[in-house]
Amino acid sequence: MKPVDEQLALIKRGADEILVEAELRAKLERGIPLRIKAGFDPTAPDLHLGHTVLINKLRQFQELGHQVLFLIGDFTGMIGDPSGKNSTRPPLTREQVLANAETYKEQVFKILDPQLTQVVFNSEWMDKFSAAEMIQLAGKYTVARMLERDDFDKRYKGGQSIAVHEFLYPLIQGYDSVAMRADIELGGTDQKFNLLMGRELQRQYGQEPQITLTMPLLVGLDGEMKMSKSLGNYVGINDQPGVMYNKIVSMPDSLMWRYFELLSFRSMQEIDGLRADVEAGANPRDIKIKLAEELVARFHGEEAAASAHRSAGNRLKEGELPEDLPEVILEAEAGLPISAVLNRAGMAKNAAAARDLLGAGSVKVDGEVVDRDFVFQVGSVHVCQAGKKKFARITVKTP
Repeated sequence: MKPVDEQLALIKRGADEILVEAELRAKLERGIPLRIKAGFDPTAPDLHLGHTVLINKLRQFQELGHQVLFLIGDFTGMIGDPSGKNSTRPPLTREQVLANAETYKEQVFKILDPQLTQVVFNSEWMDKFSAAEMIQLAGKYTVARMLERDDFDKRYKGGQSIAVHEFLYPLIQGYDSVAMRADIELGGTDQKFNLLMGRELQRQYGQEPQITLTMPLLVGLDGEMKMSKSLGNYVGINDQPGVMYNKIVSMPDSLMWRYFELLSFRSMQEIDGLRADVEAGANPRDIKIKLAEELVARFHGEEAAASAHRSAGNRLKEGELPEDLPEVILEAEAGLPISAVLNRAGMAKNAAAARDLLGAGSVKVDGEVVDRDFVFQVGSVHVCQAGKKKFARITVKTP
């Protein structure tokens, strides 16, 4: 295994917080592979780049020779976790959970080495829990401590209901660490309470407490809110190669280096070299193209990465986009109907002309014909085509 200081440098890359770093060093100094846990509730079938921040860190642990335990929370997925929301995340049926889990595995193995990844389901032990054992687990934590969790605290003070079963979620997540004898658990910054629960329960069950490592929530393409499909500011793992390429190349320059740090497999020395190139006058767009090609290759292969710029992210059937594709930024508090986008972007003379183009099927967004019901969400970036000759890469952002 690599020297401890080299391991720590890679482990700390992009990390938000490590609790407790001195304990992590002590574990690494033993020179034996550690058990690295990360849990995922398969609540949706598709992942975006924000999800891969954590998975990339798991890959780094694999490269360092540690054992990755990819936990699919099929049992907890049927409970529903608030995760900072104001209301309970709806629970899923077992059929939905298992279907989503299969899709997750297919996607994460584009990053992780399947030969070095142990996929486990927490139903393996939780289905065997008796009612008495569940009560014993619940007795290991107090309601007062549970209300320290930020989302529970806000809902309680705001007079919003909290179902009793929601308190079980962090307890079960914590017990997962006991069942898996985890040395380190990874999670987003919004999962810190649950990760620390694992440390507490491991102590109570006579185990050495795990290290908790939190990763930041990736800011979306709007440069403001965290990446989210509901906000439209995301890059999906299953986005078409050209769509993925176009979104990354079009992101604000201010996001570029954070995306490199969290998403690229380049070394920090190489990234620092690219930063120096930009400071010396290189076009930031050329640097973003390198990241776009790397990510397209990861999820779609080298051949797709080589041709992504020609597909223009849009599967345009009219041929390649013009080299001088106009960049248009529109500000809006909420989503903009396509007709308003055409008007404000100067792609239609007026509202009537926009309606005519839409009615004739002459408007394409990312290469697909759209009708007047299409809405540009805030934070989204799309290439729009009106007629045969008017093109623009359009970003909608908050004022």
